[in-house]
Amino acid sequence: MDLKPRNKISTSFSMSGMTDIVFLLLIFFMATSTLINPNALDLLLPRSSNQTANSPVATVSISSDLNYYVNAEPVKYSQIEYVLRETFREKNVENPTISLNADQRVPIKEVVRIMNIANKNEWKLILATRAD
Repeated sequence: MDLKPRNKISTSFSMSGMTDIVFLLLIFFMATSTLINPNALDLLLPRSSNQTANSPVATVSISSDLNYYVNAEPVKYSQIEYVLRETFREKNVENPTISLNADQRVPIKEVVRIMNIANKNEWKLILATRAD
């Protein structure tokens, strides 16, 4: 009796099903990655053509080589808050406004450090810009 199997096992593998799955995963990840918004801030940046009604009591400047100045006097970063407090106390100002002048090459981290000092003490801060 000669018995031959009717179904032969194919040794080839079809990749079409695998490529369909890969493309579906790719589309899924692309669609979901556009929905993720990691703590984005909606900022309204000041324009240089507008002027503020507040006049600053003190000016904090940061040079490109990261030297700090309060009213054109060189100050170490650790002493900025103290110098500003003394300036406001001498001028007897209750709600002071500070003007922040930073060189365009100064890293944003340094600008934020001054903003944090103003925020902690509830001082108003104006970021100075130049005219177009």
